[in-house]
Amino acid sequence: MAERRKTTRPRKTAARKSSRMITAKKSSPKRWSQRVTRESDALDLKRGVFKLTSAKKIAASLKRSAEHSSRRKAGAYRSALSMLTFYINRAGKTLPKTQRTRLERAKVELKHQFGRE
Repeated sequence: MAERRKTTRPRKTAARKSSRMITAKKSSPKRWSQRVTRESDALDLKRGVFKLTSAKKIAASLKRSAEHSSRRKAGAYRSALSMLTFYINRAGKTLPKTQRTRLERAKVELKHQFGRE
């Protein structure tokens, strides 16, 4: 039987905890989720695609971007849906309810446009 190696974890001290709290309060100079949306290998998105007024327009734009992107690693449907889900998840509670419902409807519309369902 293979021998398991024990690892020791450093004890949490008041000094470490307070330094961790200080660094957590600092705002990050880079917005990584914004950069992912802009420079993702999944697809090249049209600027402001998630701010469009119609779920059909959002789905159509995502489909067009996914089909024309040469950098995506997965299929067009999977890339478009993952980018939409990523945007919804990263926005979290700050996303207005009207926009969230519009984006959720865009998911359904995306399925229809790709013939999945």
